[in-house]
Amino acid sequence: MVEFKFIEYGTDFGTRDMGQKLRQKLMELISRGEKVVLDFTGVNVVSNSFADECIAKLLMEMPLDELKRHTTFRGLNPLAERSVLVALQRRYRVIMEQERKLGITN
Repeated sequence: MVEFKFIEYGTDFGTRDMGQKLRQKLMELISRGEKVVLDFTGVNVVSNSFADECIAKLLMEMPLDELKRHTTFRGLNPLAERSVLVALQRRYRVIMEQERKLGITN
């Protein structure tokens, strides 16, 4: 198990640009096959845009079940937790709708 400590990159995460940069770092860790602890301890702000870009867009790289196997969360404050949850739900719905339109079934 490896820890990804968001506090090493700041305390307030609000931009898609930062989300994209950190998603790339997360994908490097996940691709090694280890479980990655997404540690938000000490982080104050996680915007919906950042959560979508950094976390939810991982669903474009792997199915939800695989994402769950490879990641776990720690230290999210209630507002940050809500941002991440909402971003994951929205991205998942978009992907499911796209698959439905393409006739892809799971």
